[in-house]
Amino acid sequence: MAFFSRRRPGAAPAPAPSQAREWLNSLLFAVVAATLLRWSAVEAYVIPSESMEHSLLVGDYLFVSKLHYGPQTPQTPLQVPLTHQTLPLLGLKSYSDLIQLPTYRFPGFSSVQRNDVVVFHVPHEQQRPADLRTFLIKRCVAIAGDTLAIRQGQVFVNGRPEPIAGQPQTTYFLAVPQPNDEVRQALHDEGVVDYTQPDGIPAMGTNPETGQLGYFISCPASVAAYFKKQPYVQSLTVVTPTAELFPDVADFDVSGARSAVPRKWQLDDYGPLPVPKKGQTIALTPANAAIYYKIVSQYEHNQGISWKDGMIQQNGRPLTRYTIKQNYYWMMGDNRHNSEDSRFWGFVPEDHVVGKAVFVWLSLDPHADFWHRVRWSRLLRPVS
Repeated sequence: MAFFSRRRPGAAPAPAPSQAREWLNSLLFAVVAATLLRWSAVEAYVIPSESMEHSLLVGDYLFVSKLHYGPQTPQTPLQVPLTHQTLPLLGLKSYSDLIQLPTYRFPGFSSVQRNDVVVFHVPHEQQRPADLRTFLIKRCVAIAGDTLAIRQGQVFVNGRPEPIAGQPQTTYFLAVPQPNDEVRQALHDEGVVDYTQPDGIPAMGTNPETGQLGYFISCPASVAAYFKKQPYVQSLTVVTPTAELFPDVADFDVSGARSAVPRKWQLDDYGPLPVPKKGQTIALTPANAAIYYKIVSQYEHNQGISWKDGMIQQNGRPLTRYTIKQNYYWMMGDNRHNSEDSRFWGFVPEDHVVGKAVFVWLSLDPHADFWHRVRWSRLLRPVS
């Protein structure tokens, strides 16, 4: 019956799409599908630094699940698809921040749990919108509502020792009478790496406190125990860097706000510190205001906030009570003496969380030759 056809009787058939048009349609579909998959389900990342060694190595390529905690709607919609901050090769901005939207997180399989390895946006990177800040990967050590403390390197949560996940590293000084190939070979065999050296093997140095020759190394406790037994090792001592930490530095890398009541905590001797929880109402005083300053002034989008005389001000008046609007987490690197983490800049807001690292799909050793570049033993290894 003729009325089922849009084409007039006797009219020529419509021309088939050109090959270029078909390629363009296929490319457009692939970009849209990849963008949706990257936003909603899984994204690939590479480990660029040693802050998570020895659990994750420089050169590990990860898949990060966004389904675990739920995908989050974009805050910055004007962005070139499949880019993050810049356009590949050109180095130009890949986004415009003219439009900023409120975000919503869809339900996930779970919430962030203690010992999860989490990818999130750098909280203190104020020059970019929150969803386009640099990615970091750390281990969640404490969740909202916990109280965290560190004593001689041991993490305590709610007054109890926290079970150690992954392969945390500590920095030691390995004192030896003189450098030799046996020591260097042992460092290589035990996976002790210094990424500042061309061959990856730590360089010989001097302990400024004792004047001994040796090596500054970062390694897990099991490797340290191995070196303590070796006849060429004179001593192996823990080296703890000193630094000004949060909350004495109330606004890391953003402003000069400092706590009115210094605590002088250090990397291996820290806390106790409560981790803020959604709905919790805080009485603010000069003794604790620095803990919550970034939450009030930056993460929860309050207006008229400033810092004066060791107190949070709103519209020029001291703020004495505040109710937390979202959950927060405490993140630390497994390479405990070589990680810029929550001990420096404080809590990670829930809306900065990207996803959970689930497994390593490829691992490339930056110091190996071509034939030994792939770390075959790490392929498809779950992240724990």
